[in-house]
Amino acid sequence: MESDPVGRRDAAAFAHHAEAGAREGVPAAAMEPLGVATEFLQLADYDIKPGVTSDEGNGDTWPDIRRRILNADILIMGTPIWMGQSSSVCKRALERMDAFLEEKDDEGRMVSYGRVAAVAVVGNEDGAHHVSAELFQALNDVGFTIPANAVTYWVGEAMGSVNFVDLTEIPEVVRSTLDLVARNTAHAARLFKAQPYSGEED
Repeated sequence: MESDPVGRRDAAAFAHHAEAGAREGVPAAAMEPLGVATEFLQLADYDIKPGVTSDEGNGDTWPDIRRRILNADILIMGTPIWMGQSSSVCKRALERMDAFLEEKDDEGRMVSYGRVAAVAVVGNEDGAHHVSAELFQALNDVGFTIPANAVTYWVGEAMGSVNFVDLTEIPEVVRSTLDLVARNTAHAARLFKAQPYSGEED
C-alpha cells in the first residue's frame, strides 16, 4: 500500500555537520519508502551567525535554513561527537532556534509546534547517549515533539581511529535502528497533521 504524504511540503529537513553528513543517503533511504521526501543541509557550509533571533543580519544564512525547517514536518539533527559533546555547529543551530520560544502562530503556539524531531550521532568515541539527551531536551524546549526511540547512532572502538565515513558498509544494527526512527517519526508526523496541538483559541 502506498504511504500517504507526511509533510507540509512532504519533506523532512536533515541538518548535519561534517562526518554526520557523510552518509546523507542513509536517512533518505529509510524515509523515502514511507512516502517522505527529504532535503539534506550540511550546516557547516552556511554562514550561521551567533545570536538568538531569527535574523542576525550581516549575511546571516539562518533565515533560509529556518524557513526550510518550518516548511518540513520532520527534523533529523545529525552531529558528530567532539570530546564527548555535539559539534559547535549543531549547538549554533540550537542557539538560533531559541527564537522559536517567542515566535507564535495565530493561536499562541510556538511556530515549531506540530513538528517532530529525531537525532543521528556518529563518532569514534563514547558520548552518543549524552549527546542525544542534550539534543532531545533542547529540541523539545523549542517546540519539537520527540517520538519513541528517536535516535540512531554509531560509535567506533574506544581510543580508535575509524570514523563512520570510513566504513565500507552500514552495520545492520545501525540500519535497523534507523528504519525504526524513520517509521516512528513518520507516524508521529502524520498524527500531528491529522490532529494538531490545541492553541489558545481551542
